[in-house]
Amino acid sequence: MKIYPIETGNFKLDGGAMFGVVPKTIWQKTNPADNNNMIEMSMRCMLIEDENRLILVDTGMGNKQPEKFFGYYFLFGDFSLDTSLAKLGFHRDDITDVFLTHLHFDHCGGCITWNSDKTILQPAFKNAKFWSNDKHWKWATEPNPREKASFLKENINPIKESGQLNFIHRNYKDQIGFDVLFVDGHTEKQMLPKLNYQGKTIVFMADLLPTVGHIPLPYVMGYDTRPLLTIKEKAAFLNLAADKEFLLFLEHDPYNELCTVQQTEKGVRLKNTYKFNDIFN
Repeated sequence: MKIYPIETGNFKLDGGAMFGVVPKTIWQKTNPADNNNMIEMSMRCMLIEDENRLILVDTGMGNKQPEKFFGYYFLFGDFSLDTSLAKLGFHRDDITDVFLTHLHFDHCGGCITWNSDKTILQPAFKNAKFWSNDKHWKWATEPNPREKASFLKENINPIKESGQLNFIHRNYKDQIGFDVLFVDGHTEKQMLPKLNYQGKTIVFMADLLPTVGHIPLPYVMGYDTRPLLTIKEKAAFLNLAADKEFLLFLEHDPYNELCTVQQTEKGVRLKNTYKFNDIFN
């Protein structure tokens, strides 16, 4: 097995929304805001090369939305899914599986693209199985008012229509080759891949822990549907991560690819941050 971080682009979100009840004077120490109170975010995906499978975890925002849509999110930088794959010698047609932690647009938007004349929306990975779970799929396709703006029909419906949609079941490790942690605070049945790799345990954090600035328990996004549950889930996970020395793969942190955590008098706190290639060759 080989694992690679895949940068698909950078964008910005309101810092207050990203940190909920935490005052700006505190959160801006780790996540500095611009004059519009926007903080930088990455859309860092994970590519898993395992024998005859090439598994992409999340896909970023994609590029099919109108200019007005992207104007809300201030996309910047030179990263894209295709250029990141090409640097590793891969093409999107090589992807055999796309594993979606959840169906918010910044995690699944890259699944679907326009055809050449922009008349039909179609899968961006024509040879891949798309993996979700039945409870989250129902949640996303019958959205509550709070999340409706994040579950975009043009990202979701074409996946099912393509015939490439698959749901993981109880024996999911046989289906996808790695463990999955389920969490419900951010959205119903978000899935976090957990992998054993070169003697380390890596957990893809998705939106349970967007950045290292979110490690303290009360630092919970305003986007979470059940913030008190997020705190409970985060506490249990971070205690385990500190005790077991997990490496946490950060999808949205623009500055840090991996981190570890440790127990302190104040609770679990950041221990170290790393670039992926600093640890793995």
